[in-house]
Amino acid sequence: MAISKGDKLPDVKLVKATAEGPEAVQSADYFAGKKMALFAVPGAFTPTCSAKHLPGYVEKAEELKAKGVDEIACTAVNDAFVMGAWNKADGSGDVTMLADGSGDFAKALGLDADFSAYGMGTRSNRYSMIVDDGVVTEINVEGPGEFAVSSAEHMLGQL
Repeated sequence: MAISKGDKLPDVKLVKATAEGPEAVQSADYFAGKKMALFAVPGAFTPTCSAKHLPGYVEKAEELKAKGVDEIACTAVNDAFVMGAWNKADGSGDVTMLADGSGDFAKALGLDADFSAYGMGTRSNRYSMIVDDGVVTEINVEGPGEFAVSSAEHMLGQL
């Protein structure tokens, strides 16, 4: 069953991509005490993710922060090195990259998806959520092939 509004995030290891290299973090600790805009993509460097999803959050970062967001984070079933390279290529210092290399976070959320038909294996659904002190206050899950409700613009309307 997928996570819902009002649920607490599961406690799963993620790996934060930093300039100094990968840094393991526990989701329960990482999301505690702050309001976060979290979005997930099926994969770094994939077409919609690189052309629209990440750039939207980079472009709207200041507006999100002005509405009370402490941090913007992106997660994908990729390793921290790929997430770091993607942030360097298409992102910014305003977006934290949280690698979910084995898909444990996506699975724990109930938001994993089978992309085997595209040669990508198990990945994450495309979604966004507002997480306040580890609790989901808004969640927006896209249907297959869609990109609308997980956008930065949509999230701004929810804040």
